[in-house]
Amino acid sequence: MKRVLVAGGAGLIGSHLSELLLDRDCEVLVIDNFLSSSRDNVLSLVKHPRFTLVEQDVLKPFSQVGDINEIYHLASPASPIFFQSLAEEIAMVNSTATWQLLDLARKNNARFLLASTSEIYGDPLEHPQKETYFGNVNTLGPRAPYDESKRFGETLTYLAATKYGVDARIVRIFNTYGPRMRFDDGRAVVDFIGRALRGESLVIFGDGSQTRSWCYVTDMARGIHKAMTYNIESAFPVNLGNPGELTVLQIAQMIIEMTNSNSTLEFAPLPAGDPVRRRPDITRARNLLGWEPQVPIEEGLAYTISWYREQSGLH
Repeated sequence: MKRVLVAGGAGLIGSHLSELLLDRDCEVLVIDNFLSSSRDNVLSLVKHPRFTLVEQDVLKPFSQVGDINEIYHLASPASPIFFQSLAEEIAMVNSTATWQLLDLARKNNARFLLASTSEIYGDPLEHPQKETYFGNVNTLGPRAPYDESKRFGETLTYLAATKYGVDARIVRIFNTYGPRMRFDDGRAVVDFIGRALRGESLVIFGDGSQTRSWCYVTDMARGIHKAMTYNIESAFPVNLGNPGELTVLQIAQMIIEMTNSNSTLEFAPLPAGDPVRRRPDITRARNLLGWEPQVPIEEGLAYTISWYREQSGLH
């Protein structure tokens, strides 16, 4: 039986990944300090005989780990609302903690997976974005604590693989949504759903023409698991995301319609450094992992809206 560590396993993607791993008969150890996640996301798992939850900052030494076969590193706040308030924490968890987890992988001869991000491409000049694109990133901007620390985390993962022989994987995650995102997460889908259910105006930054590619969380968890378990080249980055491209305005209008809301649209200035277009080229994921998203956006939004209705009591 595989013993698997999921750093950041109480987050949106981490909690769904933990469920998938339990379904694959793994023993799952989640480490999370709930800085940007929620204990509620894994409450249904804590009584499972193969699940262990440790409340701990991954920057601290690991004293309750034991032998590990696989390490998934998802332990970083990912919402722009945290890029300033948790700037140092984000920078450190994607650098120092990454190296600490890589060292743990080396000592255990374990596979390691870094959950990197589409943000490493910055405001891309190439569209759609291939893994060979080096990006267009501002090292001094408001998004830099996240973008640059993720880029450095990839460098550390490459170093561990090439210098120390760690069997390491890198996935670049594009916009992901679904049940268990925090109500105050601030990212478009959950913010729009909450506002629509409350009958408030949906705030659109810019004119809403900027595009994103939203992937449902179970599809993402499945892709991450494939990237860990398939036999691929070490430290070879793979994009995971939905190649379907929608404008922010389109998503807002879909959510208003699907919630039967009377909400209106409100427009605000586009934040500094906010990417104008974002869409993955997932050729590598298709060819190497046999993976692509399966949940259509309408279906995923319906699941997500239903979950938020139930959690909030808003109808």
